[in-house]
Amino acid sequence: TEVTPDIIAITHGHADHMGDTTTLAKKHHCKIVAIHEIAKYLATCNIECEGMNKGGTIAIEKINFTMTEAIHSASIEEAEPHFDGGCPAGFIIEDNNTRIYHAGDTALFRDMQLIGELYKPQIAMLPMGGRYTMGPREAAIATSWLQPEIAIPMHYNTFPAIKQSPREFKELIARECNTKVVIMEPGETIEYQNPKNPKNL
Repeated sequence: TEVTPDIIAITHGHADHMGDTTTLAKKHHCKIVAIHEIAKYLATCNIECEGMNKGGTIAIEKINFTMTEAIHSASIEEAEPHFDGGCPAGFIIEDNNTRIYHAGDTALFRDMQLIGELYKPQIAMLPMGGRYTMGPREAAIATSWLQPEIAIPMHYNTFPAIKQSPREFKELIARECNTKVVIMEPGETIEYQNPKNPKNL
């Protein structure tokens, strides 16, 4: 099924996160949000992007994007030569009182607890591949700090070096908190019903 996005949020410049951004943007004229340096790079490709930085919030089509910390590297790999991609980031994405925390690629860091206290995300999307990001144990600790209703593991099993068992993550979560773990397959979608808002996200 072809992806037809309305908005693309870019966490950092690595190829597996920039993905098909330039192709999709030109074909579908979708909105893009990213850190300032990535926005500058996309401008050289004749693509408009809403640039921002950590701690800032912008609204796109009534959806709020707040950029958060992430601990990773961030050069833009598709550029020749490599272009300064600024810093890696995560996002709090909010629509009608539903908040998703997409951590981006990151190590575990204590301010995830502050992100949980400040934004209270109902859904947390956390990397657990190890080697290039935190692994299942650290992702489970992050979940216990964030206390979301739903945790979705990501950034694992796409190549051998980050092979992990999402079942292990689920078992670790069961020991730490009452968060529901949703294991998604590539291309799969879910609907979240916010009990405080009848609108599905």
